[in-house]
Amino acid sequence: MRKSNELSLGEVIKEFIRAFQMEDKLNEIRITTAWEKVMGPQINTLTEKIAYKNHTLTVFLRSAPLREELFMARTKITGLINKELGKELVKEIIMK
Repeated sequence: MRKSNELSLGEVIKEFIRAFQMEDKLNEIRITTAWEKVMGPQINTLTEKIAYKNHTLTVFLRSAPLREELFMARTKITGLINKELGKELVKEIIMK
């Protein structure tokens, strides 16, 4: 029997993402969505921007007291986000 050159759609999409080095951007989108879900609408409205690079999540907040509060809980937040994602993408959170 001959081996088929056919690939599933999922395999083609994964190959496309790897070929165009889009994994980090997709992970940033997934993490942003997880942040919104885990932190809730009130904190999300005070979040200006989220950036993700090299397993570090940088969160820019509009409120200094909230920034301090979330800074103290960053280990717990990291765990919640990773649990929501189903894998460990975030190892550190920086609040600015």
